[in-house]
Amino acid sequence: MSEKRRIRVASKADLIASGKMSVQVEKYDVALFHVNGEFYAWRNFCPHFAAPICHGVVTGTRLPSNVYEYRYGYENQIVRCPWHGWEFDLKTGEHLADPKTRLRGFPVETDEESVYILV
Repeated sequence: MSEKRRIRVASKADLIASGKMSVQVEKYDVALFHVNGEFYAWRNFCPHFAAPICHGVVTGTRLPSNVYEYRYGYENQIVRCPWHGWEFDLKTGEHLADPKTRLRGFPVETDEESVYILV
């Protein structure tokens, strides 16, 4: 098995300011997200119909609750597919309704100024 390569994909300041961005890294279209102080990198396509997930709205979602009780949570941690509204947890990549369906991601490393992915 070959060793993964560390590739710089963004400055931390730019990603923090924008919250999300897409970058091309070799053959991969990568969606980068800044979520509650952490950085995440996912393949930039929804597993449903390959929509560019980086174009989706980053939001929270309703949590399980009793009838007529609406609880909101995961603020700025959920990305909603721009085409069909499928929701994914940006920290885990899991689809909220079916955790077996998930975004495919890359390990992320940072230093004081940059964000890197391992490919």
